[in-house]
Amino acid sequence: MGIAEERVVAVIMVGGPTKGTRFRPLSLNIPKPLFPLAGQPMVHHPISACKRIPNLAQIYLIGFYEEREFALYVSSISNELKVPVRYLKEDKPHGSAGGLYNFRDLIMEDSPSHIFLLNCDVCCSFPLPEMLEAHRGYGGMGTLLVIKVYAELASQFGELIADPSTKELLHYTEKPETFVSDLINCGVYIFTPDIFGAIRNVSTQRKDRANLKRVSSFEALQPATRTLPTDFVRLDQDILSPLAGKRQLYTYETMDFWEQIKTPGMSLKCSGLYLAQFRFTSPHVLASGDGTKGATIIGDVYIHPSAKVHPTAKIGPNVSISANARIGAGARLMNCIILDDVEIKENAVATHSIIGWKSSIGKWSRAQGGGDYNAKLGITILGEAVTVEDEVVVINSIVLPNKTMNVSVQDEIIL
Repeated sequence: MGIAEERVVAVIMVGGPTKGTRFRPLSLNIPKPLFPLAGQPMVHHPISACKRIPNLAQIYLIGFYEEREFALYVSSISNELKVPVRYLKEDKPHGSAGGLYNFRDLIMEDSPSHIFLLNCDVCCSFPLPEMLEAHRGYGGMGTLLVIKVYAELASQFGELIADPSTKELLHYTEKPETFVSDLINCGVYIFTPDIFGAIRNVSTQRKDRANLKRVSSFEALQPATRTLPTDFVRLDQDILSPLAGKRQLYTYETMDFWEQIKTPGMSLKCSGLYLAQFRFTSPHVLASGDGTKGATIIGDVYIHPSAKVHPTAKIGPNVSISANARIGAGARLMNCIILDDVEIKENAVATHSIIGWKSSIGKWSRAQGGGDYNAKLGITILGEAVTVEDEVVVINSIVLPNKTMNVSVQDEIIL
């Protein structure tokens, strides 16, 4: 089969409701993968990146959410991109590699020569065609997207060592206690179908180990051998680490942006990164205005066509305004996500904040955060249907749904 005829499928792991607890209160209303960043659902960004892969046959989303929660989105995105997108619900946790293996028959239906595996909570430019080209040149079973980070941050992720000339993965360790390397795993992969054999080998070895009548006292003490089910296979510890240095795995380094979207604060930062990327990839979706005929727009801003913004409002940078929002006269918005049906009244301010669905901020009121995207109270978050009355200030606070704020608060969680 020539390169022109080769088919590629993409698999995006979307997790499940029990995995998105750090994303509350926003995930109380909507599955985390459907939360909007830069005006599009989180999962839309990797999906649209997959569209650029040559000979893409199918995109699969694998997770623990109920199918009905994704049905509408999957239908609309399939029609929009003209690529079949299908949601597959896991029956139980199988691990990051086991989940892929669990649906191997479906994934191999199109007889793909290559399989992309992406994590939904990754924010990057997704250089997938470039990865595919590099992977073909390496000739291995798999290629990881990697990036260099500050040494003090590296231990939060999977650290790895790669050959500087061949780019072969030589050593991999997940969240090490001591510093190994400033090169980390980005959670974006491309594999040949041989990956299924590697996953099967891990399961087989576990079964064999479990069937041994006599186990050494040392092995019996190992929690991994004692507790992990045979069909639970982790991509990092069970596949990447053992196969490193065996000329099967290689790396492709991105020089672009990369973040993990674990918390609402990081979603605000990543929304800004995607908006900045739009300036190069989709400039037509960004708003513009100098205050003469419409609102004054500063930097990268997305405004949904159905939103109503008063001409005297000042918007940006890094602002995303969703459907049917109403932004009043003299309002000032910076570094914020405004969700559906929100009302920002006259002269109100929102900065470093996420304003939940159907919420309202009263006249001369403020919702503001300090801008520390990693801190628990680094931004202000209003859950669904929160009312901030006139002349009330909410600073670095999280307000759960259906609350009315008639007094100012700072550094608080309002339950």
